[in-house]
Amino acid sequence: MRRRRWGNDRGAAAVEFALVLPILVIILFGVIEFGGVYNAQLMVTGAAREAAREMALHGVVADAEIAAFDAAIGIPPGDLDVAVSPEACTTGADITVRVSYDRPFLTGLFGATVELTGLATRRCQG
Repeated sequence: MRRRRWGNDRGAAAVEFALVLPILVIILFGVIEFGGVYNAQLMVTGAAREAAREMALHGVVADAEIAAFDAAIGIPPGDLDVAVSPEACTTGADITVRVSYDRPFLTGLFGATVELTGLATRRCQG
């Protein structure tokens, strides 16, 4: 008995590829966005740590802000928000520095921006 062939398999791979391609592209863009956000988070955390260290050693808020801007390489200084509390550093007290940055997404698929925050606390040396 002969089997009847229902159709030709030509083009099946192209159709399957067309169905899978959008999912692969979204995964690719997700990996790229995650890597960029993670890198920016590391920079913001490092900026807070450097600012807290500078504030603990010298006790000058302006020096702490400059240290934060210098540590956040690749982030425009105007986009960083540095908050130091308390404003004065007394020996033995703890100083806390919070650095915030609204990072824009590259593709716009996952929203416009994501807020990143770095927080560091050091004991003042005087």
